[in-house]
Amino acid sequence: MQKHYTSIRVRYAETDQMGVVYHGNYAQFFEIGRTEWLRSLGVTYKYMEKTGIMLPVISLSCNFKKSALYDDELTITTILKKTPSVKIEFDYEITNQNNELISTGNTVLAFINNETKKPMRCPDYILDKLAILK
Repeated sequence: MQKHYTSIRVRYAETDQMGVVYHGNYAQFFEIGRTEWLRSLGVTYKYMEKTGIMLPVISLSCNFKKSALYDDELTITTILKKTPSVKIEFDYEITNQNNELISTGNTVLAFINNETKKPMRCPDYILDKLAILK
């Protein structure tokens, strides 16, 4: 399905004493990729929240292939797995400036109505934008 590419540079604060990216930061890297994927459609979390929609992560996995290091330039490839329904699922690939695979991952998020706190269908404004891209 649709792919989006986001570049980031590893900051010193994201590494351990050995200069290796701390494993917990990969969830944040995935979030950066996902929010930029949405932004590329013209949708932001801020807008979704303003319209009463929350999008919590309900599943996250990460596989580490190689260490990312301080000052590496990383590319986060965010891939929509399928047309969203009540859930939206993404795969991720993170590569470094040498195009070496650093990690892969997956997240599943659920569309939640902020008032009722119950799952809801993906908003039409996202589905409409995805239909245009096909």
